[in-house]
Amino acid sequence: MEHEANIRTALDMKEGVGARVKRLFPISGFMNFDPFMLWDHFTISAGSGFPTHPHRGFEAITYLFEGSMKHEDNLGNSSTVGVSGAQRFTAGRGIQHSEMPAADGETRGIQLWINLPRRLKGIEPAYQQVEAEDLPLTSVGSAQLRTIVGKGSPLQLHTPVVYLDIKMQDGVFEVSQYFIEKRGLLFVVEGVMQVNGQLLLAGQAHFVEENDLVNVSTDADVRFMLCAGLPHREPVRQHGPYVD
Repeated sequence: MEHEANIRTALDMKEGVGARVKRLFPISGFMNFDPFMLWDHFTISAGSGFPTHPHRGFEAITYLFEGSMKHEDNLGNSSTVGVSGAQRFTAGRGIQHSEMPAADGETRGIQLWINLPRRLKGIEPAYQQVEAEDLPLTSVGSAQLRTIVGKGSPLQLHTPVVYLDIKMQDGVFEVSQYFIEKRGLLFVVEGVMQVNGQLLLAGQAHFVEENDLVNVSTDADVRFMLCAGLPHREPVRQHGPYVD
């Protein structure tokens, strides 16, 4: 990790066909953060994307900041998600799908992979789309929270997870209450903020593994993701599109 033991900077890399991602993990020396297997902040232009490819052994959420994304899979699903909407697929024993931008201009968002416990690796694959208007939007002080996964959200996973898109203008926000087992991360999408007094820039993440109180402070507009989950604490084998 860079600068401080609990801060990492996402690495720029190419993925899919013509897509650019800022990847927190998996990378050399830091493959995952149980139960989370992949974190990509992606930017895709028209004509680029992720053509048909296979997956198994995990669940994934694609959440959009800008543009739109069309999902097609071998289960017969074909749908498009827009800004602040989410698509979830459960790969289970195996799925094939594609994700391609459905509009001109840039499509930006986060793809997050969540591991399945070993007892569920062989379940049937599934797909779910949730529109922006169906994801709860609440305010806490100057912070506006959209719940992607958690209380009030219809998006369902097989692992306990809290996943929030948070915008703040100024002030201090105590976020400890949202962390399951005090384990997860805060990722800055836009702007600058401090976490427990540590400076965090766009493209950086603060990882939480301890029982300390976690507070976020800023004096300007900032957008960040809060992601927390229950670790499976099981052996994992990651190889390309598979998590066994």
